[in-house]
Amino acid sequence: MAEAVVKAIAEYIGVPYEPESMEGYYKVQSGDTLWGIARKFGVTVDELKSANNLKNNTLSIGELLYIPTLDKETEEGEIYIVQSGDTLYGIANKFNLTVDELKKLNNLVSNTLSIGQKLIVSMPEGKTTTYVVNKGDTLYGIANKFGVSVDSIKSLNNLTSNTLSIGQTLKIPSSTTNDKLTYTVKKGDSLYSIARTYNTTVDEIKRLNNLTSNNLSIGQTLILPN
Repeated sequence: MAEAVVKAIAEYIGVPYEPESMEGYYKVQSGDTLWGIARKFGVTVDELKSANNLKNNTLSIGELLYIPTLDKETEEGEIYIVQSGDTLYGIANKFNLTVDELKKLNNLVSNTLSIGQKLIVSMPEGKTTTYVVNKGDTLYGIANKFGVSVDSIKSLNNLTSNTLSIGQTLKIPSSTTNDKLTYTVKKGDSLYSIARTYNTTVDEIKRLNNLTSNNLSIGQTLILPN
């Protein structure tokens, strides 16, 4: 808001406004509209106008707009605000995610979305999320749900056993490409035996490696959850 005030004063006295840092700003291009920019950055038009003290929808080429969500990415991960007509599939596709990954990031139990709803569409490297243990949960099941290892959850939460309590809050490490192991297929290996050895599932290995069948070749390199 302070930036918006300074920007407004500069424009009022006819002085070009240049922020100290371009981080969090977008320079208006030819053909841009407030609606298009708002949709691009996952905010509403009203939020964009409020953050920049705009009284109307008119934009000028080269104008600098402060984007209110860009400075939140280091805190929460990248945020997207659901717009009219959005679907989980469309949003997931936009941010190179699967629908299941998007639902896991946001602890969604259905595909229903609300206009204005905030969705996490990526987690900053090294960041964590939290999960509240429900009846029937196991460390293996939770680890598999979030695409991480049981050991990583235990280490992050200082757990000395696999026992969980209903209502217990767990920190879940982010799952990134850098957290993956590689495995070279050997004679006699099967997807089932590899999944069992590395405490994961056949479906997860197939998803990570874009496999459409269970066939393996000796010497083939597989990506595995760490």
